[in-house]
Amino acid sequence: MSSTWMTRVVFLHPDLGIGGAERLVVDAAVALKSRGCSVQIWTAHYDPTHCFSETQDPNLHVKCVGDWLPTSVFGYLHALCAYLRMVYVALYLVFLSGVEYDVIFCDQVSVCIPVLRLSRHRKKVLFYCHFPDQLLTQRKSFLKKLYRTPIDWLEERTTGMADMILVNSQFTAGIFRETFHSLSSVQADVLYPSLNTCTFDQPSTEAQSLEGLLPEGTSCLFLSLNRYERKKNLGLALEALAALRSSLPQGQRAESGIAAGKCCRALHPSREHFGIVPVEAMYCCCPVIAVNSGGPLESVADGETGFLCEPTAEAFSKAMEKLIREPQLRRDMGQAGRKRREEKSGPPWN
Repeated sequence: MSSTWMTRVVFLHPDLGIGGAERLVVDAAVALKSRGCSVQIWTAHYDPTHCFSETQDPNLHVKCVGDWLPTSVFGYLHALCAYLRMVYVALYLVFLSGVEYDVIFCDQVSVCIPVLRLSRHRKKVLFYCHFPDQLLTQRKSFLKKLYRTPIDWLEERTTGMADMILVNSQFTAGIFRETFHSLSSVQADVLYPSLNTCTFDQPSTEAQSLEGLLPEGTSCLFLSLNRYERKKNLGLALEALAALRSSLPQGQRAESGIAAGKCCRALHPSREHFGIVPVEAMYCCCPVIAVNSGGPLESVADGETGFLCEPTAEAFSKAMEKLIREPQLRRDMGQAGRKRREEKSGPPWN
């Protein structure tokens, strides 16, 4: 009697909320499940009211443990608390859960990898590096430097314990090599985040209702999708829009806001390690205006699917004005963006 072996995959992620890292984890989990794998997602925090809808599917098992542990101590020690929470999740999985698995996919926090290696039957561990954690914080005081030194050492040492390391872009691969000197001989392969295109292809009544909210006479809409966070540089988008309005002739309007459909031009003012929004925009046939650094250098073809600009209001506003004045150009760029997305990765996922 023949039997079919089902690969058992467990994802370990610190906080299964809403963000680029979470989008990647959820899409990867759904994709593997669609290919016949047994999939579970383990996390230290999960709020069903603040999550991607796929995680609420009863067929996708989400397990939250250790949420009772603190996320900070009087507003400090965030990194240390995150490390302790993920170590607890890993300990629970290995020694208390009774869950059998073949592969562990963990990201963001590598400190749980040594715990995973304590499993009675050695399993493969894949670590996905969105960006080195130690570069996401500042060290303005001696105490902060003292606090971060052992944490940074631990991040580098434990990252190197993974059986395979993936990064989200060539840009991050370069930063990985520059940051983790002891891992210079370790191969970090690039696996670009992709899209669950089925979601984009489904007709949406919400999208149609949003289009009805556009001000009358609006000829062009610039859409910027970001969290309200300083590093997302939303101020640049607003400054560029103000500069654009002052340069347009009376009666010609450009609006900023949120909408869906092919009337949009994507505005991406933040410096991203990869950036999923430009890829989503190109799939939706929207030209992209992005900062000429990091991930967009790899996803956006300058002058073909959009514009890569210096991070100044003047540069962004000039690119925006060009798209307004040349309707054929924005249509051509939109079609070129869709073609580029389809050529770079096969639907529905990489």
